[in-house]
Amino acid sequence: MTSDKSLELLGGISARVFLRDYWQKKPLLIRQALPGFQSPISADELAGLSLEEDVESRLVLEHGERPWELRRGPFTEQTYQELPERDWTLLVQAVDQVVPEVAELVEHFRFLPNWRIDDIMISFATPGGGVGPHFDNYDVFLLQAQGKRRWRIGQMCDSESPLLDHADLRILADFEGTEEWVLEPGDMLYLPPRLAHYGTAEDDCMTYSLGFRAPSAAEVLTHFTDFLAQFLPDEERYSDADLEPTDDPFQIQQDALDRLKKLLAEHMSDERLLLTWFGQFMTEPRYPERVTEAADIDEDEFLSAISEGAVLLRNPAARLAWSEVDIGLLLFASGQSRLLPGHLRELLKLVCSAGALHADNLRQWLDDEDGRNLVRQLVIQGSLEFADE
Repeated sequence: MTSDKSLELLGGISARVFLRDYWQKKPLLIRQALPGFQSPISADELAGLSLEEDVESRLVLEHGERPWELRRGPFTEQTYQELPERDWTLLVQAVDQVVPEVAELVEHFRFLPNWRIDDIMISFATPGGGVGPHFDNYDVFLLQAQGKRRWRIGQMCDSESPLLDHADLRILADFEGTEEWVLEPGDMLYLPPRLAHYGTAEDDCMTYSLGFRAPSAAEVLTHFTDFLAQFLPDEERYSDADLEPTDDPFQIQQDALDRLKKLLAEHMSDERLLLTWFGQFMTEPRYPERVTEAADIDEDEFLSAISEGAVLLRNPAARLAWSEVDIGLLLFASGQSRLLPGHLRELLKLVCSAGALHADNLRQWLDDEDGRNLVRQLVIQGSLEFADE
């Protein structure tokens, strides 16, 4: 990411100013964030993706069999032949994982941690189409790709905000509109978490939605404690060797809570384990079935393939990140982690950021036993794959 890219994307505002004044605080409308933007995928091609078994898709009909009817894909061509002329929306998840040209949009957001970015959802709506007034618990950038969409924003919401009685959609029962804009191709709207918003298509329109991973406190506590429990022996238990005689055997005294807090703190404060869990959790693929182990390839086969011009690409469904600990480096790849020696720092940065890996940019690392073994293991794991696959 270059500063020029972020300045253009954010309408002349620097990334630092955006993060200070807008990120998770207030909305920002950016006219012509991407001037002349043309969607690399057409509405018909988007509908075609919704016919596929391994692509998550939904249809929302405002006036279906019930108000705001939700249908889940995969769909058929007949599905679209039977739809009304207006007031419906198609949503296709993680299009960046199946259309490389869509994935290239992420390059404009390199001023944000890549491991926070979730996926790019694309919606196509006929006139009047939308998914109702709602709010998200994460940040989102809404890029207009085709046609016009009217966006209205409203109040800040939370778990107590009243919703319509709907089994599938979280539609606000009360929407208090404050501002509205019509977005045209190239325009973008940033929305912080929990801000009510309501988008309605003015004509046939397509919108790209870049969302971010934001685990809830409940998810963090549940998943981290499950992870932590793997490393704790059964004999490590609550104990009270310093117990004093009690006046009331039925009362839980403060000293019992103090012992319990000490027991928890001893393990919850282990930063290396916390980092390991967090890296694995945040790099878990949305669709793990797309990151499958490849056939084992021995070192000679691997080196021969690279020397003969083979190119390695990141599996579109894979997620990569790295960090530093006191005893080396940690690489997180599609929900797994591995501890590596510190001299591989530049290789980790290359593996995480490079569009392709080949003999030229891997040259110095192929002579390093740890380096070539790492790249080969990522191929076997499925996070990297040969371009011809």
